[in-house]
Amino acid sequence: MTAWNLRSAEFVWPGHPDKIADAVADRIVDAGRRLHPRTLVGIEVALHQDRVFVDGRVAGPGSSSLDIDGIVRQTFAELGYSQVFCPAPEDLRIDTDLRLDDLFPGEAEYREVSDDQAIITGWATTRLGTHGLPCEHALARHIAIGLWRLRIDRPELGLGPDGKIFVTISEAEDGSSCAVDDVTASIHHADDWDATSALGTLGHTVLQLLHQFASGVPGFHIPGDWTLNINPLGDFIDGGPWGDNGLSGKKLVADFYGPRVPIGGGAMSGKDFWKVDRAGPLIARDLATVAAHHFGLGECLVTLGIRPGDRAFRVIRIEDENRTAIDVARATSLTDLRLKSRASWPGSNGPLEEVARWGHFAPLPGFRGASLATLATVAA
Repeated sequence: MTAWNLRSAEFVWPGHPDKIADAVADRIVDAGRRLHPRTLVGIEVALHQDRVFVDGRVAGPGSSSLDIDGIVRQTFAELGYSQVFCPAPEDLRIDTDLRLDDLFPGEAEYREVSDDQAIITGWATTRLGTHGLPCEHALARHIAIGLWRLRIDRPELGLGPDGKIFVTISEAEDGSSCAVDDVTASIHHADDWDATSALGTLGHTVLQLLHQFASGVPGFHIPGDWTLNINPLGDFIDGGPWGDNGLSGKKLVADFYGPRVPIGGGAMSGKDFWKVDRAGPLIARDLATVAAHHFGLGECLVTLGIRPGDRAFRVIRIEDENRTAIDVARATSLTDLRLKSRASWPGSNGPLEEVARWGHFAPLPGFRGASLATLATVAA
């Protein structure tokens, strides 16, 4: 008899307070990068109701010219925050405690050397259709993207910028098959929405998304007894910063691989790509992906370490799906472990604010040639 395990994951919409903060922080990272390729950025963003606080350091030529207010207001506006879904961008009160200066003499060259310590994990699966992510995490992300598209395509439904998706799947112990157990969607909405119409459309869309996911993921099933809950606590009118506080780097589990995979390092958003907490997860993910395919593994978990003064990460351990160790010496050469190896990553992987919203480890969900957030501005 096959043994089954329950696995759960969550994903949040770009208008969730924590994701707004991440997008603001990464817009500042991107702005600094465009001024100089070795600009140092370490930023944190906090927000609640109509207040936004930005602190940290941006060090590089021209950093004092950064339009922090403009970055904050643009981020809120493109997500659809307005007089209907508060706070409106023009009503924001923005406070900063920023050190905007140039790099010290020699600091640009020194960026190739780690100024911190970190233990980093990376994970990948060779399972088709999941972008190399755990099945439950890929499913939660897939549903979140699909419902966000619905919000853009059907503005008459009155869906707001904030939302949360929670999924549970049943997975065979050997990982060969899995099935959806339940889906919960908590969706922000206008106070005058047509609840009957909107809830019906949301439910129909979730079912479509499940079938779409099943068609691309071998071994994924939709049983007859799966359950769906939409806004189980009732109306969700006070969403976004008006209903909760937000902080950059707070959604770490969702930013990585969901709760199945242990997290290493710290927050990625708000840090430039010379910092160990940003470069490390990308290097570890790359190594896990390459190693999984190279050695013919179902899954691969990588642990890296770096110390202050190091120029490259050290491979601490590589494990297969059974947590059996693989000879590190056989895998060390599979990817570039140097800290500087990910400095050009943001130039070829899409707008950083979109990376902050949808994740570093799967393709960005471009839609009709435009970012989903940009299209949301039109919908609003």
